[in-house]
Amino acid sequence: MIKTGLYGGSFNPIHNGHVRLANHILRLAGLDEVWFMVSPQNPFKVNQTLLDDHKRLELAKLVLRRHKGLEASDYEFRLPKPSYTWNTLQALAKDYPDREFVLIIGGDNWASFPRWYHSADILSHHRVVVYPRKGSDIDPASLPTNVELVQTPLINISSTDIRKRIAEGRQYQHLVPKAVADAIEQQQLYK
Repeated sequence: MIKTGLYGGSFNPIHNGHVRLANHILRLAGLDEVWFMVSPQNPFKVNQTLLDDHKRLELAKLVLRRHKGLEASDYEFRLPKPSYTWNTLQALAKDYPDREFVLIIGGDNWASFPRWYHSADILSHHRVVVYPRKGSDIDPASLPTNVELVQTPLINISSTDIRKRIAEGRQYQHLVPKAVADAIEQQQLYK
């Protein structure tokens, strides 16, 4: 069975931290691949202004095609909005019976996990890999048996900061892969 990590997010835009983190988790969690699930609408970020879904997917594909085991996915584009992780996992399990889907979330999301739609069902049916985030301390001993804390480096890059830097005309290119910086400049994105 193929072990597929699901790394969901807006990726608005995808940045160096996303890619580095996914590469670490791929190795540390013993996964065969990581799918970047580009989310059309996060239920917790309904007021966020998003770049067009297909444009964010295109930027992710530009970057990830150079990284073995990492892939950008538009799977959630076809599902009802907002995108609830439980619904995505249910649909994926039906469409890809040859895969074991492993949910990848940050420590900040783990802290709010009990409020997620069908959180208990997610835990009873899927393995969850949690990576550390600044300000979210997790005691590994307190985690359920199918939840694993992986020790990845804390990467302090945020898409929000990148968008702000672009809008203000400040340097951001060092925070994103070159292909993303080139596309942002050529297409005048986030300006």
